[in-house]
Order: sequence, then structure tokens, then C-alpha cells
Amino acid sequence: MSTTPELRTDWRSWIDTPVRWAGLAAGVVVNRLVTFSPESDVDLLYAIPVLGICAVGGVLLADVVAHPAAHGVRQASVTPRRIRDHIPRGPASTLLVQALLLVVLLVVAVATASTDAAGHAGRAVAAACGGRDQLVGPWPGPYYAWPVLGGLAVGTAVCAATLRRITMRAADDEQRRVRARATVGPWGLLTAAPLFAVSLTMATAMLSLSCGGWMETVSLWGLGIVAFVSALTAGWCLGALLLPQAHIKERP
Repeated sequence: MSTTPELRTDWRSWIDTPVRWAGLAAGVVVNRLVTFSPESDVDLLYAIPVLGICAVGGVLLADVVAHPAAHGVRQASVTPRRIRDHIPRGPASTLLVQALLLVVLLVVAVATASTDAAGHAGRAVAAACGGRDQLVGPWPGPYYAWPVLGGLAVGTAVCAATLRRITMRAADDEQRRVRARATVGPWGLLTAAPLFAVSLTMATAMLSLSCGGWMETVSLWGLGIVAFVSALTAGWCLGALLLPQAHIKERP
């Protein structure tokens, strides 16, 4: 048996969203002021996790600043709270699949990468077409893969810690679900946006090859579908970050 403490409704009831949006704005400002690489495409790969981590920082700050003050005697519930009970299961499952697919595509890209015409290692893919060697790029080899994988690893750890804090804090279920969705959103951007870039880059490079046959056709269709789905997912994640209340009626 448990009782829910009475929560004070004051400035904390409206400050949550501005603080959360401030985290996203901070990520935009950091990316504008800081250049992580002189190459624009690589700089973008660093910018995506920076934006996502700053957005999660905004959610965490909102949980600290806007957490309502409780009155009365608090009693612990005999039912343990679990993270999976507060996140949207369908989108979360989709993001997990996309994260695994992103890792698989990057492993394949790294394993097949070659040195490009300028002598840069891991930025092109080579193929033998009609008795001659063909080299095309860019290709998401090691040079591009490490920023993506590093950002995904750091972002996943930060989001997991934030979700645990949100789940364990004293609040009503609606508040937990809103903040959990606002945390899933940035993690989804860390996954879906790089997946879109990687799949589109691989498809573009394969289109430049003068040979390939049915395997190339199947691969291009698969990469095109992945790029399309990941773009839609990134849009959902941005919405979940900015307006998580819009998803509150989804099954957690």
C-alpha cells in the first residue's frame, strides 16, 4: 500500500518545458561556436551527439529545477518502478533495432573501406567492375565511424542514467512519462540521424559503381528503406523532445 504525496503547483508547473528547450538551444549554440573538425561532414558527425547530450542535459536540469516539492508523509510503494514502464515501448523498440542496424552497417563499412584517391585511409570503397578497379567515395569507414560510435556510446550512457533518475524520483506517473519521452527523443536523434547519414552515404557510393547486379539492387532498396524509416524516426524523436506531452496517451 502506498500514498502519493501532495504536489505543489507553482512556478515549477510551467518552467519544465523552457528549461528542457534551453538544453537543446545550448547544443545548437555549442555546435555554432565550436568546430570539432575542419571537414564539414565529420564536424556534423560530432555535432549530432553534442546536440543530443545537451538536450538530455536540459531534461536532467528540468528534473532538478522543476521537480515539484512534496508535502505530507511519503511512503514507498511495494511495486518497484521500472524504466520500461515509463518509456513508449513501440518507438523505443524501433530505436533499439535501428541502433543495432547502425552498428552492423558501420562494421560492414569499416570492413570494406579502402584508401581514397587522395591517400586518406578508410574513406572510399573499391570494387572490380568489368575487369578494372573502381574506387568511389565518400564511404563511412573508420574515419567516419568512430565519431558516430563514440557519440552513440556516450549518449546512451547519459540517457540511461537520466532515465534511471527520472524513474526513481518521487513524482506522479504522468510527469515521469513526459520526462522519459523527452529523454528518449535525444537518444533517438543520436541513433536515427547517423543511421540516415550512413545508409544514404552507402547507397550513394553503391550507385556510383558501374557494376553490381541483383545484389546491388537489393542492397540499394534495403538502404533506401532504412534511410526513409530513420528520417521519419528522427522527426518523431524531435517531436518527443520538444513536446513530449503530445505522446503521453501512447502506451508507456
